[in-house]
Amino acid sequence: MIIPFARLFIKDWKNFSDPVVRRSYGILCSVAGIILNLILFAGKLIAGLLARSVAMEADAFNNLSDASSSLISLLGFKLAGKKPDADHPFGHGRMEYISGLAISFLILMMGFELFKSSISAIINPVKIESGIIQIVVLAGAILIKLFMYLYNHGTGKKINSPTMEAVAKDSLSDMISTGIVILAMILSRFTSLPVDGIGGIIVAVFILKTGIECAKETINPLLGLPPTKEFVNEIEEEIMKHKPICGIHDLIVHDYGPSRMIMSLHAEVPGNLNIFDLHEVIDQTEVALQEKFNCMATIHMDPVDIDNKRLKLLKELAVKTAKEINEKISIHDVRMVPGEKNTNLIFDAVRPHDCTFSKEELKKELADRIHKAENDVNCVITIDDPYVNQE
Repeated sequence: MIIPFARLFIKDWKNFSDPVVRRSYGILCSVAGIILNLILFAGKLIAGLLARSVAMEADAFNNLSDASSSLISLLGFKLAGKKPDADHPFGHGRMEYISGLAISFLILMMGFELFKSSISAIINPVKIESGIIQIVVLAGAILIKLFMYLYNHGTGKKINSPTMEAVAKDSLSDMISTGIVILAMILSRFTSLPVDGIGGIIVAVFILKTGIECAKETINPLLGLPPTKEFVNEIEEEIMKHKPICGIHDLIVHDYGPSRMIMSLHAEVPGNLNIFDLHEVIDQTEVALQEKFNCMATIHMDPVDIDNKRLKLLKELAVKTAKEINEKISIHDVRMVPGEKNTNLIFDAVRPHDCTFSKEELKKELADRIHKAENDVNCVITIDDPYVNQE
């Protein structure tokens, strides 16, 4: 359904990385969600009233909530597409995350209300008047929700949208909850137990679980997540194509919403080359990053001494020592100041979050081990926090 309409209404519909295209997909899926959920709400409500099933009526209002979620998603994509202004120089891309968070709150609210009504149905049970019409309506609803899950999940993956993924998870939860309602209606024919209310509680638990998961997935990018190891590798691979760059460190990626990213990093270059030539390479690398990752990129140039054999050996020692303490510790900005009796080895060490040493303890441990191996070397160490996902 979505792809045929995408071909009709979305120009360049296969270019999922384009901000305009991904926003158009989000709007198209949201409109489809509003229409289908309103149809499901009407069908389930009528069938639920006829059957006098609190679980089925609650499931109907859950679909009405889903229609509201799709409306919020629609507004989120619309607002996220607004251009930067004086108050928001990096654009409004995070509105998409905020809309996803609002959807998760709606899901949680619906789950809580269903839980309360289900408790009431257990305390004051009412006989369910279920028939073939109710079963057919609910079975059809499961098929529609399966379809909605598939297109929301598929589109969410293609355009990298947490909001679409939240809507997809909600559709999957609805399939499970509707299946439980069908089971409760069937079981009510064979038992006097309040299976309608029990089924409602089970449905409420599924809905609450979905709401919590969706909230977590939308709050995390708002708080700030480190780039994944795979993404860091892609960035490094692109940078290392531009010679004579020989290393990178201090990579920071700022996420201002999908397709709105700013990255900064330090690039190591040989210190014995012409500074104007090196600056040109850095400029070209920034442009290459911007074109490949659709971002703003800023690179700080770090000259390194690649001809000093003693420095090379001491750097290898520092790296080896750090890995012995914790495999995830990395070393950068290594330089050396030789003296008459002692040599100062100056470097930065990135301390992973799971390191058992404090910053001061790690600094002392590194310095002591290196001094033990090379007794004329005194270390001047700066401990940095990681800005990338080291898993």
